[in-house]
Amino acid sequence: MDGNVEDFTETTTPRQAENMAEMIKVDCRNIDVFYDDKQAIFDVSLPIQDRAVTSLIGPSGCGKSTFLRCINRMNDTIEIAKVRGKIYMDGADINDHSIDPVLLRSRVGMVFQKPNPFPKSIYDNIAYGPRIHGLAAGKHELDGIVESALIKAGLWDEVKDRLTAPGTSLSGGQQQRLCIARAIAVSPEVILMDEPCSALDPIATARIEELIDELRERYCIVIVTHSMQQAARVSQRTAFFHLGKLVEYGDTERIFTNPEDSRTQDYITGRFG
Repeated sequence: MDGNVEDFTETTTPRQAENMAEMIKVDCRNIDVFYDDKQAIFDVSLPIQDRAVTSLIGPSGCGKSTFLRCINRMNDTIEIAKVRGKIYMDGADINDHSIDPVLLRSRVGMVFQKPNPFPKSIYDNIAYGPRIHGLAAGKHELDGIVESALIKAGLWDEVKDRLTAPGTSLSGGQQQRLCIARAIAVSPEVILMDEPCSALDPIATARIEELIDELRERYCIVIVTHSMQQAARVSQRTAFFHLGKLVEYGDTERIFTNPEDSRTQDYITGRFG
């Protein structure tokens, strides 16, 4: 199945297939990524569902983060990177010359491995995006956006009395939730998360996982994780990558209990990775 995933199984009824097609938010087709002459991603096709969490799992260096960065064109910022293939979001090709990558990234938020709040106040961390994209008509509207984003990120009650404090004054887990609030403040449709809990303690990790579960009711979420336990807990769909190729993709429960490919089984059971 390397790089070629059937959209629907043979047992799917036409009506189920139609419903699933309606749920696809991002449709990646035959994606190749090169860094100069070195190929990092090989012919990956992956339909990503809306209002669900899709986990990308696999050993270090297998291409998970490189693939993730294709979805918001972050690879464009790497001079030696070249992406081939098609990525459709709501049917539009995100790599079309008419698509402004800055506007695309307002629709596709990104949360990185380590919390990276701006050296600004908690308020200004959230208000930055809405300001530059002109999403608020005035201070009152901006206040509402900031409060709403912090509420959605489960952080409002902890910071509402110190919004002028630096974002860097928060704990690691709070900083990561601040970064999630910053991402959702511009009303994205897709949220990409690259190892969002790897720098956090177990308590903060549990809070972020709860938040991810709440956010999937509103957003399409794609998460890269090295933790198979985390993938099993938070995602509805899982894609297993190995050596730059997509080995297997499907419902998370099936991937973890009845994988079709022996490499998936070997990775999940700890035989390599």
